[in-house]
Amino acid sequence: MADVNETINGLLSELRRGTIIIGVLSQLSEPQYGYSLVPILEEKGVAVDPGTLYPLLRRLEKQELLESTWDTNEARPRKYYVLSPFGREVYAGLRREWRKLVVSMEGIMEEG
Repeated sequence: MADVNETINGLLSELRRGTIIIGVLSQLSEPQYGYSLVPILEEKGVAVDPGTLYPLLRRLEKQELLESTWDTNEARPRKYYVLSPFGREVYAGLRREWRKLVVSMEGIMEEG
């Protein structure tokens, strides 16, 4: 027999994958280095593991949603990420779609 909590955790993991992208994009209107995003997102209720975050940042940069620069002025060089102009447009579109999705899901769940 399946465990309810185990099943819920597995399904929540699937739901979080897509929402992490929007969460990350939402925090990059100003430059941030990768690890600085972890506590910022966590404080806002979106837990993300650095092992998940760094590959995501590289992928978003490859998709031209983010631009990056290295800051070598400190003892430890840091790569800062910020939304590209294209990334700002994509993020704005994702926000619109997210809001529609939330309204739709609220309607569906109220009926059920």
